[in-house]
Amino acid sequence: MTKKIIGILILISAYTVSAQQLTALSYSGGQLSTGGSMFKVDSPGSKRGLSYDEIKGTPYLDKTFSPARFIISDKTNAETAPARYNAYSDNIEFLKGDEVLALLPENPFTRVEFPNTTQTLVKLNIDDDLKGFFFELVQGKNSLYKKVRAKFNDFVPAANSYVSDRPANFNILAPTYYIRTEKGFIKSPDNKREIIEQFPEKKEALDTFFKENKIRFDKEEDLKKLVNFLNQ
Repeated sequence: MTKKIIGILILISAYTVSAQQLTALSYSGGQLSTGGSMFKVDSPGSKRGLSYDEIKGTPYLDKTFSPARFIISDKTNAETAPARYNAYSDNIEFLKGDEVLALLPENPFTRVEFPNTTQTLVKLNIDDDLKGFFFELVQGKNSLYKKVRAKFNDFVPAANSYVSDRPANFNILAPTYYIRTEKGFIKSPDNKREIIEQFPEKKEALDTFFKENKIRFDKEEDLKKLVNFLNQ
């Protein structure tokens, strides 16, 4: 009985490895690091490049690599790899063996889904403001996107002996929200008038919706509720 169980477990393990190999990301991307070396940021204040581990803070919302599905257009087949989002470089980094790689600008992927966290990043290339990877919060006829950026603040040496050096640091900025409609994008809406102007045919329904719901336009869950309502 024990031998049978062990045999079954070995078969399951072999199948899992085989399945992972079949769906592993074949795309090579650009090499960022091998082994333990970290990425570099040009620091004029330090007069050299600084590695990420020399900089306070982090450019990652989550530094951990999580299973991700890389999708080209609307194809149902997807390749997989452990990945994470770098909000400073606005790019997806992924593991291939022991190497940390990044998607190149001309990469073919339009969606990267993270099943464990239920997060999805979509690639837009509309204009300077709507270019790069955006978190997709609501999908539908009307969609809600969130842009998250990390800012690098350079090292500032002390001007005199009475003050200290200001170390280089990463700062995750407040997100910017975009509502995508058939007419275009609404960036950072801050009042109901902006929404009603885009949906004049829904004016009466929207008036009622806003009366019944105290929508805060800087609150993510409220924006989700609004866009879900627009899709009804």
